[in-house]
Amino acid sequence: MTATGAAWRNWGRTETSKPIRVERPDSAGAVQRAVSAAAGSGIPIKAVGASHSFSGIAVPVGVLLELDDLTGVIDVDAERGRVTLSAGTRLRDIPRLLAPHGLAMENLGDIDSQSIAGAVSTGTHGTGARFRGLTAQVVGATLVTGSGELLHVDDDENSDLLPAVRLGLGALGILVDVTVQCVPAFDLHALEKPVPLWDVLDTLESRVAETDHFEFYWFPHTETALTKSNTRMPADTARDPLNPVGRWIDDVFVSNGLLQAMCSVGKAIPRVIPPLNRTADKLTGNREFTDASHRVFTTQRSVRFKEMEYAIPAALVPDALREVKALIERKGWRISFPVEVRFAASDDIWLSTAYGRETGYIAVHRYAGEDPTEYFRAVEEIMRGFEGRPHWGKMHWRDAEGLRAVYERFDDFISVRDRLDPARLFRNPYLSRVLGE
Repeated sequence: MTATGAAWRNWGRTETSKPIRVERPDSAGAVQRAVSAAAGSGIPIKAVGASHSFSGIAVPVGVLLELDDLTGVIDVDAERGRVTLSAGTRLRDIPRLLAPHGLAMENLGDIDSQSIAGAVSTGTHGTGARFRGLTAQVVGATLVTGSGELLHVDDDENSDLLPAVRLGLGALGILVDVTVQCVPAFDLHALEKPVPLWDVLDTLESRVAETDHFEFYWFPHTETALTKSNTRMPADTARDPLNPVGRWIDDVFVSNGLLQAMCSVGKAIPRVIPPLNRTADKLTGNREFTDASHRVFTTQRSVRFKEMEYAIPAALVPDALREVKALIERKGWRISFPVEVRFAASDDIWLSTAYGRETGYIAVHRYAGEDPTEYFRAVEEIMRGFEGRPHWGKMHWRDAEGLRAVYERFDDFISVRDRLDPARLFRNPYLSRVLGE
């Protein structure tokens, strides 16, 4: 199915484009035909999932492929706990699809609107010092290359390509399916509470090491960290989920409705942001519950924002966050959105932000109606001083020259790109900047 004249924009409203045409393939063969047609016309082609990236990684400048009709489970290897999913399957649907098989994804981020292909192509991670991001859960994939070939990659077939294909940035081909290594279904015991920021930073190493999944938020202009500590439990442990009304008050009314109001008022009257943040500090956190893993990992996010996230060595997080805090105070900026800090285990995926090191993530945000440039660029300079790697799906200003210096296997990835897409059919301005031409 083809449509023309449609405008595209991402969720954070940081990128817009008007593709030449939009196609909605419903099979791998249809994707091959679309790629071959684009190649024959010399038009770039780009697959788009939920458009939840904040960077320009998914911007379609030629043909836009919407993969919403490529969804669902293709195959289940019950013995090995491996499940093959169509590329357009949304993360929010995967728990329901895995439930009949007693399986779950080992780790998830806190937003579940993305497609599985989009999430792994941008390096979505989650938190937990002993657990790797979503890309490390990928054990196989099928993609359409620049020549229109349907290429399967896993441990047994084209295994030399797996470290690149697991996190391919959309630069190697169009993913049509992804095989995920799952784990037996499990629950999470969640403990959320406010703690003095200085205490968290001074004890961060032990907090991260002793908790399965630890993260915290810090509202600028406050001295409190809102901590989240999640402990893995066997499935169907005596669950104690949040009361539906209480959950609605916390996750919908306070975390979204009240935050939306605070951001709107703060945009109009910036001087009220510090007292509003201190108010938010008192209204959030402080709860304990046990539920299925996906219901604890993910949260509802309806307030639009812009985001930049940097990965740095985990041990450097306290010093880096202190510098960000000092920067905001020195500049006199009024920042309404919190800073988020998470962690991940080292992996061996060539363009993973956690490649070869235990990693901490510092994410900064601004309300969608505000210009984040000055704030984000200044924070980026701090992160570069801490060996930082930017999240591929979030705003940053790095280019191929700078990124090559922080990714040991950068040129190996480029070699795979040369092999699978020598004509750069899957190009867009973002990929030209971060990978070079």
